[in-house]
Amino acid sequence: MEAIYFFRDSASIRVPFYYYDRRLFDLLEDHGGVLDHKQRVFLLNHNIDVEKIHRAFSSFICVFVQKNSPIRIFGFDKDLSQIPMDSFCENQAVFPKNTNPLEKDSANTAKSDFSTLGPPPLPEKFPEHWRMILETELRARKYSLKTLRCYTYYNRLICRTLQKAPENIQPEDITKFLASVEKNRDYSASSINLAISAIKFFHGEILRRNDICEQHRPRHDKKLPMILSKTEISEMLHKERNPKHRLLLMLVYSSGLRVSEVVSLRKEHIDLGRKVIYVKNAKGRKDRCTLLSEKAANFIAEYYDFFNIETWLFPGQPSTHHLTIRSAQQIFDKAIRRANINKKISIHGLRHTFATHLLETGTDIRYIQSLLGHTNLRTTERYTHIARRNVLKIQSPLDTII
Repeated sequence: MEAIYFFRDSASIRVPFYYYDRRLFDLLEDHGGVLDHKQRVFLLNHNIDVEKIHRAFSSFICVFVQKNSPIRIFGFDKDLSQIPMDSFCENQAVFPKNTNPLEKDSANTAKSDFSTLGPPPLPEKFPEHWRMILETELRARKYSLKTLRCYTYYNRLICRTLQKAPENIQPEDITKFLASVEKNRDYSASSINLAISAIKFFHGEILRRNDICEQHRPRHDKKLPMILSKTEISEMLHKERNPKHRLLLMLVYSSGLRVSEVVSLRKEHIDLGRKVIYVKNAKGRKDRCTLLSEKAANFIAEYYDFFNIETWLFPGQPSTHHLTIRSAQQIFDKAIRRANINKKISIHGLRHTFATHLLETGTDIRYIQSLLGHTNLRTTERYTHIARRNVLKIQSPLDTII
């Protein structure tokens, strides 16, 4: 069970984080949390009710730290709400060795001056009734839940940053806001484009304003995806001894699945006879079929019997839910470390590797487009830049020197 640390002082509550967790981020944002990307913390209003936080974050272990006060811990079966500060900082079960709640030395940080926690979060300026109207409009258009959350987040963020109500925001304010988030939050081109889309939708479709002109959208960074070699794939799978984890990695690589697609697979989606995987309600609410390798099919047949799979192919905790995306990413991270692979790559890189290896073996790019579920062929064409099918025929000029 994951733990969240709430460091409280007279001005604010600081919540550090180590990785992206959409479930946690949504909860913190819903309670007025302001993301500080550079310091990797959320700032909450100091006056927020601790009991309210405990109820909202019931699926986590919540640790509340306040100077000159006992540590309060929620989420355990036993009552741990009155632990003295000294014993808390020395208790390796709460602050394990090599973890990093705030700084490099978590124990000293817990005792340090809380005046360094930064300014309190700005008050919200995006009224609740506007949020409800925005949600209604998005749901009526059948936008995804992820889009709904993103559009709400960016419209709340611009109002909070500018300290203006939505109807008072002018075109020049939007430009200032975009420059601010790029400078202070180091937003990528994709994040800025998403913010523009969110703001444009709210002002154009809800406020019906024509003076909010189209903002200049930054060009996307043209980065080549990182991939693994076949030797590295073989080593990673060979070193993975957990059958559940091994099958998950096999399917992402052998079928080119997104991580959200592989964790939500059900037993009924696997056709062992035809060697096909049915991907349901994928990105863009599209269904598709992708191939199932012979080796993965044989492994799945044994996997069914061993784990008595009934519904989810990869059950989580509890078993009525599927494995989380974050858990799948952690499985991959541990696997590449175990295989001594030093490349900076995520589990999505296995999908890139699938497409690149198919292209290198001569598979038609349009078949690859269909297997990946790409709407536009240009999305698939980027793999031609990293495939070595033609590059292998080129000789380096150094090799021609005698």
